[in-house]
Amino acid sequence: MTKRRGRRQWASRETLSRSDLVRIILKGAFGERLKADEPLAPYTSFRIGGPAQWFLRVDTVEDLKEAVHVARRARVPFRVLGGGSNVLVSDEGVEGLVILNRSKRFSVRPGPDGLRLVVDSGVSLPWLAGQLAQGGIGGLEWTIGIPGTVGGAVVQNAGAWGQEIKSRLLWVEWLDRQGHLETVDAERLNLGYRHSLLLEFPPAERPIVLRAAFRVDRETPEAVQRRLRRYILRRTSSQPRMPSGGSTFRNPPGDYAGRLLEAVGLKGYRIGNAQFSTKHANFIVNLGGATAADVMALIELARQRVREQFGVELELEIELVGRWEATSSDEETVQGEGREGEDE
Repeated sequence: MTKRRGRRQWASRETLSRSDLVRIILKGAFGERLKADEPLAPYTSFRIGGPAQWFLRVDTVEDLKEAVHVARRARVPFRVLGGGSNVLVSDEGVEGLVILNRSKRFSVRPGPDGLRLVVDSGVSLPWLAGQLAQGGIGGLEWTIGIPGTVGGAVVQNAGAWGQEIKSRLLWVEWLDRQGHLETVDAERLNLGYRHSLLLEFPPAERPIVLRAAFRVDRETPEAVQRRLRRYILRRTSSQPRMPSGGSTFRNPPGDYAGRLLEAVGLKGYRIGNAQFSTKHANFIVNLGGATAADVMALIELARQRVREQFGVELELEIELVGRWEATSSDEETVQGEGREGEDE
């Protein structure tokens, strides 16, 4: 009789669904910090996006590493989300675990080549630029106009006003999908226009950026803050203030995506509650209540018109996240390290 009860008990465990097993593992590791069916719109600069099946906020690099370890153990797909810029989350949401990276430590210390900034990947670039300026640390004040995190900016080699992350980046510490830590010199990252070695990995195999180091300069706070204010003025005068994902398309060689979009009559064009900005045509803005489907309809229309009129294939600068029907040039993307940054 005892054996029979034992067999019945074991059989009941076998009948647990895959989702039940994942829930048990994740809940056991994270407790009440884990949320189910969490809407992602509040965590993206577009203010658009369906729910994450599972959602977890982490505030330290150690917690980020633990979250990745648990997700791997549970064999659940996962995605790290930083500032939520330069991403478009589908209306259907994201399968698996979304890890919101809010790691926030940074330090400035002497290095062999001058001052060195070591900073967690979850740190907001505008916030960091302001903190550094107050302390008279120069070199990254131009990032005040990039509404993403350090991790996303490294992944995409974010740039603005003729400057790029690669001009100051020294090294990156990342965690690969097998759980191995590695410190990679900037020279190995193949940094180019909105490109890094990290983007050469499929999203589901992309290493997770944990920290980065940058070369910075000691100056007077007044000098750095003056430059900071100039960059803020340039951004507010040239870019929309409504929710958006940053630059929608990469600039094609020798031209500007914004010029092409304006030339085909799309500046100010609207579908649903999404619109090509009247201030800068390469920004799609959320007028209030826009859906990811609205944004994708504008993207496909823009590609079609520019292709037909100029023979140019526009490439997305934003990354599609979640479940999507295959488009003309983008496949479904479900997990991977984010490219927020614009992050751009």
